[in-house]
Amino acid sequence: MQRFRRQFWQYFLLVSTLGILFLLLVYPIVLTVAGAFEKVPGGGLSGTGKLFSNFTLDHFHLIFQNPNFYRGLINSTLLAITTTTVATAIALPLALLASSYKFPGKAFFNAAVLVPMILPPFVGAIGVRAILGREGAFNALFGTHFDVLGTAKFWGVVGVQAFSLFPIVFLNATASLANLDPALDEAAENLGAGWWKRLFRITLPLVRPGIFAGATIVFIWAFTELGTPLMFDYYSVTSVQIYYGLKQVETSAEPYALTLIMLVTAVGMYVLGKYFFGRAGYAMYSKASRAGGEKELTGFAGWAAAGTFAVVFLLAILPHVGVVLTSFTAPGQWYDSVLPKAFTVSHYREALTARESFGAITNSLKLSIAAMIIAMGAGVVIAYVIVRTQVKGRALLDALCMLPLAVPGLVMAFGYVAMSLRWPFGKDGPLGDFVSVLSANPSPVPLLVAAYAIRRLPYIVRSTVAGLEQTSGELEEAAMNLGASRLTAVRRVIVPLIMANIIAGGMLVFSFSMLEVSVSMLLAQQKSQYPLTQAIFAFTERLGDGVYIASAMGVWGMALLTVTLFGASALLGKKLGSIFRV
Repeated sequence: MQRFRRQFWQYFLLVSTLGILFLLLVYPIVLTVAGAFEKVPGGGLSGTGKLFSNFTLDHFHLIFQNPNFYRGLINSTLLAITTTTVATAIALPLALLASSYKFPGKAFFNAAVLVPMILPPFVGAIGVRAILGREGAFNALFGTHFDVLGTAKFWGVVGVQAFSLFPIVFLNATASLANLDPALDEAAENLGAGWWKRLFRITLPLVRPGIFAGATIVFIWAFTELGTPLMFDYYSVTSVQIYYGLKQVETSAEPYALTLIMLVTAVGMYVLGKYFFGRAGYAMYSKASRAGGEKELTGFAGWAAAGTFAVVFLLAILPHVGVVLTSFTAPGQWYDSVLPKAFTVSHYREALTARESFGAITNSLKLSIAAMIIAMGAGVVIAYVIVRTQVKGRALLDALCMLPLAVPGLVMAFGYVAMSLRWPFGKDGPLGDFVSVLSANPSPVPLLVAAYAIRRLPYIVRSTVAGLEQTSGELEEAAMNLGASRLTAVRRVIVPLIMANIIAGGMLVFSFSMLEVSVSMLLAQQKSQYPLTQAIFAFTERLGDGVYIASAMGVWGMALLTVTLFGASALLGKKLGSIFRV
């Protein structure tokens, strides 16, 4: 009887969590797919029309026949490939240096490599525009005419994204390198293999899964990024075309077709990265820390290694410096000069007191806290089912929890818009006033909270799974043998032991929800409902002091993410890299 009761609750938790994931993750994706194949534009998205009725492929033909859409897909692909290549080229040498050698300032640079992640790329674009624009600091200093806002828009987007995202590849590569047995490299060296041969024949094949794990996330992120192209006025990309096509979503199926193409590309890269390129092709008899095999670099070699990190660090924080300086610049006082000519702190006061900016910060705090609480509760339950039970179906649960890493935020947001147009929501649904996006009086808060929580659920699940795997199940059984119920044993024994992992995952959920771009910009359509990132973008389009207030708000977000990432790093250590794996 006790065994039956235990299995009943295990399957109840499994079915409940699967049901929530199907409703909030799979169903919106299904609606997006259905809308892309509807013959009558919008016919299957309002009312109670059947999914996949009036099947057609005409919308895809129109997409590829339309030169604007076709050019957008090509540009998005080129942006993703170039960004991923540049980010990997930056991260891999740094990871090899950090894992194999000791050099001056190594501890500092290992921590500083996280700094580029504390600023969303689209906010960093503000700083890049101030420094590399036609009348920016770079041209003023060197007397050149480089224009990142004109002829160099493509490279402006690539540069901002690559230097912001390369830490993801770095974290994954260093985590893989840390598991290599130094004896393999030493054996090859004793057989006469040179450094380059050992690198390409031994090291890189063994760490290939880690490299492709990080590179896959960077590719998906760059391919679907919305904010950075918008900030550079680079509109000929698929993400921007979907964003502006949202207004036609009730009458045109083209936005759905574009979104489905983006989804297929992202999931295809996920599959390639995880199951083909990222699959370990070689096995080791043992795993060992490379710390014991680290060689100390002294003299010129040591300072050269430190200098390499320093140069990358300085280039990576260039957007941050630009944003900070812009936030302190008096309106119109940083034009054709190396540094601003006049400074003020009024923009920070405006960011915290003006109705639009303060309201956006308040909205994001409420939404992110709600999403964090929901994600932490669901993440603990899901992690427990995955690690502590043997129920059939937990592999599916694990896969669904990781799916948000492969599904772009833009696609999820679009699916939520589609969901808001169908029964029981929509114009004639009983919950139409409770959840809506495109109505005259939209109420997107439930959708925003759900989207934030689902988007960042992998972080809390992976963090909690790591904690449970390090905690013996015998402790739970011992507590039950002393008379505690399983719920009490988990609450009083297991949860306190993995609290650091839960807090670290929750911190990541909160901070990345605060700075979520695609979901916020698609689901929040009225100024009074704008989250932080949507308000920042709106301020950049306001003449006068708009860009300066946006920069001040970006600095507040930067400070928040700084505390979060360094806190999570302190709690998780090297396991932080596993949070960003596909």
